[in-house]
Amino acid sequence: MCEGTGWKRVERSGLSGVTRCECAAAARTETLKEHSNIPPRYLNASLDNFIVPTEPPMARKNLGTALMQVRAFVREFPAPERPGLLLLSESNGVGKTHLAVAAMRALLERGHECVFWDYQNLLDRIRSGYDAASGAADREAYRSALDAEILVLDDLGAHRVTEWVEDTVTAIITYRCNHRKPLIATTNLPDADLAGQVVAYTSAGGTAVYKKTLTETIGARARSRLFEMCRLVRILDVEDYRVKNGR
Repeated sequence: MCEGTGWKRVERSGLSGVTRCECAAAARTETLKEHSNIPPRYLNASLDNFIVPTEPPMARKNLGTALMQVRAFVREFPAPERPGLLLLSESNGVGKTHLAVAAMRALLERGHECVFWDYQNLLDRIRSGYDAASGAADREAYRSALDAEILVLDDLGAHRVTEWVEDTVTAIITYRCNHRKPLIATTNLPDADLAGQVVAYTSAGGTAVYKKTLTETIGARARSRLFEMCRLVRILDVEDYRVKNGR
């Protein structure tokens, strides 16, 4: 239609002109996908192929509700009050990453720039970026976390807690909150206000050892900003898919 120029000729009210060809939007979408950093495992993740189990009933209900909430987030994006999305579950392997990437891919198709980062990998790349001998990609990791139109941060809090980690995460979340830049995040950490204390394991002596909370891991300021800017999707009473499939 445009012979590769990106522009096509149109006539309106007897006047000739040009307008952007549909191929330009398609090319932009492909470019956005190429730079989105989606892990190979989730390249085909979508809301349509997310599997809601039939049994047990509670798992079906909770995952079905989570899927509907994520669909609503995508449909209404960007919401003026809470442009972000936070998927919480105290359990591993319940589908949080699939849902986060599925939302991300749906927004990519609509022409939004999205960048995926695994939380621990992002922090490692930012830290290595301080080394003068590091590559440009490492030095740009922090900037992409700040400036990407939509940042997808997987497994928030999955890193040893240090003052540097807390300061870095607080800076990223605060910047994005203040600049109304959407964040899609997943975490396995319990939130004290939602779940109270969650037992991680029981010691040989019978003493309960509790999981660190979201606030203890990323800091009170980052947690407050996160809840201010994000819709919450909490997934309860669902068995770890990876363990179940392994059995």
